[in-house]
Amino acid sequence: MAFQLTALYNHPDDTAAFDQHYDGTHAPLAATLPGLRSYTVSRPGPDAQGNAFPYHLVAVLTFDDEAALNSALATEQGQATVADLANFAGAGVALGTADVHQVVEAQ
Repeated sequence: MAFQLTALYNHPDDTAAFDQHYDGTHAPLAATLPGLRSYTVSRPGPDAQGNAFPYHLVAVLTFDDEAALNSALATEQGQATVADLANFAGAGVALGTADVHQVVEAQ
């Protein structure tokens, strides 16, 4: 089993500045978290009817378990990653954690 932290970033006022900071500073910082198994980022586009997705960016960080996530966040890298949110996520970010349950396995 695995444990994930999902970050849902609201649409920023300045998309270019947000993306530049996220891609150039925040993502590389988060990628150094000890025990990180995988880290994915997506910027969802509109649905089939042209409606905007409610979030600008979705990041999913996967760890072995909740203890591994908590341990990573307690490190210097973890504290720096959390502190960096104030530098670019002014429009808001929702953070959620959960156990991962695999529904389909790649063949």
